[in-house]
Amino acid sequence: MFGETKASRGTFVFGILCGFGISFLLLVTCFTSLSTFRKTNTPNTLRSFLNIRSRMQVMTIQKDMHDIMDRNLRSVKPVLVDDSHFHHDDNSVAKDLEKNIRVLCWIMTGPQNLDKKAIHVKKTWAKRCNILIFISSVTNTSFPTVGLNISEGREHLTGKTMQAFRYVYEHYKDQADWFMKADDDTFVILENLRYFLKDYKPSDPVYFGQLFNLRNFVKQGYYSGGAGYVLSKEALTRLVAKGKNKTLCQQDGGNEDVEIGRCLENLGVKTLNSTDALGRTRFHCFDPETHLFGLYPDWFVQRDASGAKKGTESMSDYAISFHYVPPQKMYALEFFVYHLRPYGIQSGHQHLNLLDGR
Repeated sequence: MFGETKASRGTFVFGILCGFGISFLLLVTCFTSLSTFRKTNTPNTLRSFLNIRSRMQVMTIQKDMHDIMDRNLRSVKPVLVDDSHFHHDDNSVAKDLEKNIRVLCWIMTGPQNLDKKAIHVKKTWAKRCNILIFISSVTNTSFPTVGLNISEGREHLTGKTMQAFRYVYEHYKDQADWFMKADDDTFVILENLRYFLKDYKPSDPVYFGQLFNLRNFVKQGYYSGGAGYVLSKEALTRLVAKGKNKTLCQQDGGNEDVEIGRCLENLGVKTLNSTDALGRTRFHCFDPETHLFGLYPDWFVQRDASGAKKGTESMSDYAISFHYVPPQKMYALEFFVYHLRPYGIQSGHQHLNLLDGR
């Protein structure tokens, strides 16, 4: 028995020594690999890797937010409020802008969302666009939608967007001055958009939206896809004329808003400030409550070029867009913006454009 114990102890000690030896070799290998990585990879390479990982995390979070919202959608009947015969609003200024600043809106949707989401966009804010197009992967002549030859899925949003802008250019380039992309859960106040655009020329290579910072990939920043972004005619022309160059523009994959932003930057299209004269935001990638109370995810706080402010003092009185708006809230916003009135108060026009009075 004593001999067996002595042998067992010897085996135990031998095992410990082997373990230490293997651990030592692993440590040496790790330090050698780290040293090699430091020699062969600059800080920019490491930063780029981390930013790519961060972009992937943002894509996953945004997909999850859409999935959660879609799972909780309920069937909603259109709520049509026609009380125009009671209103005595003077809308002559808005009507003049509608004639002079022609906005084409194309809405990103899919066959599965026509009755759940897109129909409510069509029934509410989108009817105020000069031209309205719903872009899908399948043509539906009764809705109607334009079907593009591309698969559904977030991994194909870049390709879908590129093809949609080409379609718009080929069929409508001379019928509008500005070309806006929005989602089927975006709410847009067209009167405020036209007021903002009135000081800019469609012949300038510019586009507007809610600006995000991701400088290692897009030096001038890029605009949120969900909040909607609007291209001038010149920006659209450049995108279509040169956008098929794969060295300048990714044709599919990646994060749609980042890739479109990088593409337009490569084509010389500029991002410009879209805040109002008081520094308040106009384009918003969340619903009004989120911006009002500042209930932001970390990725938004890190990227928002305006500092992720909250409260009524952070949002322009002439706000343009909101995102992640479910159908019920579409009709609520439609009611609050166009129908609810405080008696005895006549709202005068505010001069909130940065170029007003110049």
